[in-house]
Amino acid sequence: MSSSKYSLQELQVVTAAKEIKDSEIVLAGIGFPLLGTILALMTHAPNSIVAMEGGGIGCRPRRLVCGVGANAINEDAILSTSLWELFSDMQRGYFDVGMIGGAQVDKYGNLNSSAIFGSGGDYYHIKRRLPGSGGANDIATSCQRTLITMKLQKRAFAEQIDFITSPGYLTGGNSRKRAGLPTGGPSAIITDKCVFRFDPDSKEAYLDSLHPGVTVEEVIAEVSWTLKVSPNLKFTQEPSEEELRIVRLLDSKQVFLGKGIGYLNFEEYISMLSDNVETIEALYHERVLN
Repeated sequence: MSSSKYSLQELQVVTAAKEIKDSEIVLAGIGFPLLGTILALMTHAPNSIVAMEGGGIGCRPRRLVCGVGANAINEDAILSTSLWELFSDMQRGYFDVGMIGGAQVDKYGNLNSSAIFGSGGDYYHIKRRLPGSGGANDIATSCQRTLITMKLQKRAFAEQIDFITSPGYLTGGNSRKRAGLPTGGPSAIITDKCVFRFDPDSKEAYLDSLHPGVTVEEVIAEVSWTLKVSPNLKFTQEPSEEELRIVRLLDSKQVFLGKGIGYLNFEEYISMLSDNVETIEALYHERVLN
């Protein structure tokens, strides 16, 4: 269930945005991560720095970005550099937050975006091949913390994922540090129904916050492991009218918040980008530049 005032996807974006602190450097992926990051920039984190895999650092895109190589990632950027230089800086520890997702996640925040195994149960017997790592492994390995955004589904929240594309806390405890990753790791899994956080000692995910209208039983039914629930379970703060206004202006055609880009023909796509420039430019002047 969700309020008629907003969708659960919109709540997910707003909740992700609130995880970003002012003045942080954020490596944002396409879709929910970028929408959340731009929303944070326009509300409570005006001094945050947005970076994208294609090399745009400090960018303020005026058009909906549908790929890491889009020209929009360099709009009003502090620096336009190469992917390998940006990732080198990330490996030096310069990025505070990275937002990533995947097809599967386990209770320690390990992500699979590589392959779903078939009956053979290994990488040589693949049922479905996924997009792969891209920069996700680098982000999960090198950022000071990661935020995972995913839809809550039992097939995705697995007891054991088929392949670790991006490391979370591996087998829990201090296993991440033992593997040579002394810092970083996921701080939250933000879904369309709830928020999970990680126990500081065991590193196991637990249910921390329910979205309005969602029950504990609904969440447990979509998780494959025995889920722990916080004794101080909270309800996720609902989005404000202003947050919803900004999110809806950023994704006016619901490319990421509903319909997907597949329904647009080329003329509609170009028209959308043209409309975005004027609308989002006005938002930056209203919310950031003044």
